[in-house]
Amino acid sequence: MKTYGYKLLNNKNIENIIDFSIFQKETNILVQIFCGKRYKTLKFVSDIIMKNIPHAVCIGTTTDGEILNAKVSTLKTVVSISVFKKTTIKTFYVQGKNSFENGFNIAKGLITTNTKLLILFTDGKTTNGEDFLSGVEKFNNKIKICGGMAGDNALFKKTFISSQNNILDNGAVGVSLNSDDLQVNTGYKFDWKAIGLEHTIDVAKGNRVYSIGGMSPKEFYIKYLGENVIPTEFPLIFLRDDVLVACAVLVKHSDGSFSFSGNLKQGDKVRLSFCDTEAIMDNSSNLYNQFLNYNTETFFIYSCMARRRFIKDISKIESVSFASIATTTGFFAYAEFFHKDGHNELLNQTCTAISLSESKSVNISNKTKAKKNKSYKNTIQFLTHLVGQSTKDTEESLQKLQKEEKYSKSILNSQRQFIKHTVHETNTFLSIMLHNIELYEMENKTNKYFNNILVSLKNLTSIYDDLSYLVKENHISYPKIQIDLVDYLRSRIDFFKAVSDKSNLKFNFKSQLKTMPFTFNETKLQRIIDNNITNAIKYTKRKENINIVLKKRNHNYIFLIYSRSYEIHYPENIFKEYYREANSQDGFGLGLNLVQKICNDENINIHLRSTKKITLFKYVFPL
Repeated sequence: MKTYGYKLLNNKNIENIIDFSIFQKETNILVQIFCGKRYKTLKFVSDIIMKNIPHAVCIGTTTDGEILNAKVSTLKTVVSISVFKKTTIKTFYVQGKNSFENGFNIAKGLITTNTKLLILFTDGKTTNGEDFLSGVEKFNNKIKICGGMAGDNALFKKTFISSQNNILDNGAVGVSLNSDDLQVNTGYKFDWKAIGLEHTIDVAKGNRVYSIGGMSPKEFYIKYLGENVIPTEFPLIFLRDDVLVACAVLVKHSDGSFSFSGNLKQGDKVRLSFCDTEAIMDNSSNLYNQFLNYNTETFFIYSCMARRRFIKDISKIESVSFASIATTTGFFAYAEFFHKDGHNELLNQTCTAISLSESKSVNISNKTKAKKNKSYKNTIQFLTHLVGQSTKDTEESLQKLQKEEKYSKSILNSQRQFIKHTVHETNTFLSIMLHNIELYEMENKTNKYFNNILVSLKNLTSIYDDLSYLVKENHISYPKIQIDLVDYLRSRIDFFKAVSDKSNLKFNFKSQLKTMPFTFNETKLQRIIDNNITNAIKYTKRKENINIVLKKRNHNYIFLIYSRSYEIHYPENIFKEYYREANSQDGFGLGLNLVQKICNDENINIHLRSTKKITLFKYVFPL
């Protein structure tokens, strides 16, 4: 076999550039058109080809760059004409929006008993490449494939493919190479590295992603790469079945969502990636060296658009070795097709190469193993190394932080368990002491020593109740019961009477109504009332009254507690955790914060007024 490559600068004088007479007597001709322009040019060139060699099989695609030997072009057209002696060629095309069915049907229409290779082109905008290849694989998972998704020079508006001189804007075209003698060898090279932190796909449907890490894909790319970023040059990269997979952006939708070249699903852990120029520059020979032991009469190269755009001189690095052996043609695609170990792969950011030969003999006399490129060191290579190493350092720091976070959480959980058990055990001793003091008072006269113990125990009981509520608040439910607010408030005043008496304070309780029934949780109500009473006892000036008033206004009960006390200088802080206006007073500064949480949960409005003469707390309970 032999391949002829031609570059067309425009639509004029094609017949002067291509000597069609060479092909008149040939029977097995494959023409591939790699068109850097759009519909009109692809149609024009296809018509000329079919007019001059109507017996040829012709497929074509629009591109993001064209490859002819060691040269890369843009906005040009490369025509690749391959003549086979022992291989027959079959062509087929499909249209429609169901990518899986398109893949299945095109494989069904192309594959014969001795098919060695499928060359497939799909449109680059509407086709889901992963679903398409799954359809091909469903019909036959043994045949090698190659090709890619059409481009339109990064406009992402409309791509075109062609079969003979039929031009399509959706679907797929392909050819099968059928032979007992054709030698087919394939390889690919992936030179992209992950960068930055890992993010989670929140919402995705097929290849369309709606949210990444709490952001739309548009917001995500702008945040990390700036307003003027071309997203296709920085694909998402992730592990799937222990294989690194890259997905490039194909379509940017008006709602901020993006369609990618492959499928993504909720929960996928992805990272942005960048071109590893060190790998391309120093190891560009690796892909070529894979083919040294094969006789090659033609190379087809299907490479990713991002490779060309990221490194403008990529042709000097990747194509030159292939072109020194045989005619090399191909194009830069929006995604590349590859087959490995019974599975079709949708690749991104790769350079795929196909070696073809109808000769079984191996002749490597004119082949030399390519050496690593040592002369192409420049600033971008050093910057690439810097970015890669910085990313590695970030990953190591993140892993360290995650270990420390896990350790901190285990300590915190242990601390919570300790507090939980301590609170539980403390309740037993408090109950015993209070009960025994009450029994003692019933049988004996009280004295100041027992009274001091009782006051301390009641203060300790109030602190215990706060801690108990904080430990349990997120773990148990608090059912509501019928409560008479007047009776309940009297009972709490009685409980703290010994405490107020010791501080030379008196309670002055008034209620507008004799009874005030309502439905509420007793534990929560106790925390509101007890914390306000204990705070009033702490901060009211000696020998003053603590005034407690209950009223009914419309559909609300109003609980007022006020006294002549020290002015609250920073009322905006009084409900914050651990805040206390007077450090000399006992307590943790948790009580009013707990009260505020309960009031927020139960839609209770709080009003605070504090002057040099009076401090007043007002609570409005909705009925």
